[in-house]
Amino acid sequence: MAVYSMTGYASTLAQVPAGPASNPADGSALSVEIRSVNGRFLDLGFKLPEELRGVEPALRELLSAAFKRGKIELRILARGVAEASWPTPQDGQLDDLARLQAAVHARLPDARALSVQEVLQWCSRTQVPGAPDDTVLQATRQCVQALLESRQREGEKLVVVLLDRILRLRALAAQAEPLVPAVVQRQQARFLQRWQEALATADGASSGVPAQALQERALQEAATFAIRIDVAEELSRLVAHLDEIERLLRQGGELGKRLDFLIQELHREANTLGSKSAALELTGISVEMKVLIEQMREQVQNIE
Repeated sequence: MAVYSMTGYASTLAQVPAGPASNPADGSALSVEIRSVNGRFLDLGFKLPEELRGVEPALRELLSAAFKRGKIELRILARGVAEASWPTPQDGQLDDLARLQAAVHARLPDARALSVQEVLQWCSRTQVPGAPDDTVLQATRQCVQALLESRQREGEKLVVVLLDRILRLRALAAQAEPLVPAVVQRQQARFLQRWQEALATADGASSGVPAQALQERALQEAATFAIRIDVAEELSRLVAHLDEIERLLRQGGELGKRLDFLIQELHREANTLGSKSAALELTGISVEMKVLIEQMREQVQNIE
């Protein structure tokens, strides 16, 4: 399955069939545009001519079936094919306009009469939106398909970026893994040395505590300290999360929310690695990991 981005744009232009009252020379068209950006949930917005509000439920159902996440705006414009020319007013349009103007003048005798330009503008607005519902839906389906293809191409680019970051994180984990035992051993030896120096300056006999007991206590404290600074478990979990992210990316489908959760887990392991680190080398690796993980988080925000 493909991986889809939530960012994309598509547009189509559909010819509106001429009605019985229309002038065949004055064809009209519907312009359909869909813009999509990232979002946690599916958020649909519509910008339609008033004459097309009746088809909005069908359009909403169409978009909901095609997309699962993202902020999506559908915009439909009705316009003449030759927009620079004025439309030819139809008899029915002029009759309706005359009736409306007479009704207004009956109540408002001082109302100004319509100008020729206002009549032509009114005819231009009402000539096109009478497009059949099936024409609107078909044009929208074509635009939705184009947007899906656009989001898929963008998704393929995101997968390439994420796989590259995964590869670099694996390299850092492999670089850190052999450092862990050496760091633990070095810090443990340093801890025991300081403990023994402290014992040498203390008066063990006057305290009443046998030297053997103090030595055992020192070993216990050293073991506890070694456990506290050991980051081998964090590295193992981090690699496991990388394996799962890579598996999901190659599997495809709707995986944005799962990837977002796994990125949070990666952040947690990298933060723990940095906080427990007792060596400058591991601290540097932790910082580099955080930078790469943050880059992954920004890209995952765009995946559906």
